[in-house]
Amino acid sequence: MSVRDNRYDVAVVGVGGMGSATAYHLADRGLDVVGLERYDIPHSQGSSHGITRIIRRAYYEHPSYVPLIERAYDLWDDLADETGRDIIHRIGSIDAGPVDNDVFAGSKRSCEEHDIPHEVLTGAEVNKRFPGYELPDDYRAVYQEDGGFIVPEQAIIGYTEAAQARGAEIRAREQVEDWAETNDGGVRVRTDRGVYVADALVLAAGAWNYKLADALDGLAIPERQALAWFQPESPATFAPEEFPVWNLSVPEGRFYGFPVHDVPGFKLGKYHHRDEEVDPDDFDREPNRADEAILRDVTEKYFPEAAGPTMSLATCMFTNSPDEHFILDTLPDHPQVAVGAGFSGHGFKFASVIGETLADLAVDGESDLPLDMFSLDRFE
Repeated sequence: MSVRDNRYDVAVVGVGGMGSATAYHLADRGLDVVGLERYDIPHSQGSSHGITRIIRRAYYEHPSYVPLIERAYDLWDDLADETGRDIIHRIGSIDAGPVDNDVFAGSKRSCEEHDIPHEVLTGAEVNKRFPGYELPDDYRAVYQEDGGFIVPEQAIIGYTEAAQARGAEIRAREQVEDWAETNDGGVRVRTDRGVYVADALVLAAGAWNYKLADALDGLAIPERQALAWFQPESPATFAPEEFPVWNLSVPEGRFYGFPVHDVPGFKLGKYHHRDEEVDPDDFDREPNRADEAILRDVTEKYFPEAAGPTMSLATCMFTNSPDEHFILDTLPDHPQVAVGAGFSGHGFKFASVIGETLADLAVDGESDLPLDMFSLDRFE
């Protein structure tokens, strides 16, 4: 595929989870694509790393996400089949909390509205079936057998290589400095290495998106997060075949976690870990003892057999919208610019379908998927 006069059909800023999938879907349509990533591919500076990321059909955040997650599953399977990479693991998911809590009640509602096979379990039944858990007996949980995890680094590599195989030009270690509309309605993107001209632009730069689009200022807010891996007393109890991924609402907050996979340790994190809004270019990336204590205390209480020595700590970022729902739209004054932002800590599982959706928005200005709840004008 040749690029005519150094002009591309679409430029994609950010080649992480969302951007790599977008570059693939654009290239798969036969378009000339350039993807620009300021760090490595993959990298651990943003929101698309961490070895395991939850995927689940039971969606307590809102039933409107279910059509997107159904499509996401199909696309993840397609990518795994094409690349042969270790991308998706279906091991089951648990969404648990008090009976009137949104995590349990919302998951149950989504399953019922969309006829998703599921079981409702008491905390005591969860503990008996999956011995690594120690939930309060009177809690309720939705168990859904198709839940599990995505391996984000493998997903990004898979989409990047598949995009390259279709002719996409992917450039890492190249920072976008600004962009502007051209006289003919396209865009000119300036980086620290050169200038690229394209008919359309996709902003998939995660926590940095608000620095590239004024319309996202105050609507896509980066937040510092921390993760921990603790070594279980009996690692076999927390193996993927024995231990579903989980979301848990408790008095200490809302937490999520994973079985042992690929590296030592039971992994968990807390939504809105310490409520730290940050500048993605200037914050403390080093996890500390206070971060560890928040995660260890909850592990000791609800997963006590997993609360062994610390194996690893890490930080990442959420990018939160005001209502914690995604932003998938074109910019109001620049219809040739599509944005994917504000994924609010629950976006990676959708990366496969978000890439397809951003490709739709960049090329057609619309998508067949229901996107009304993700529009920018909802904040007006």
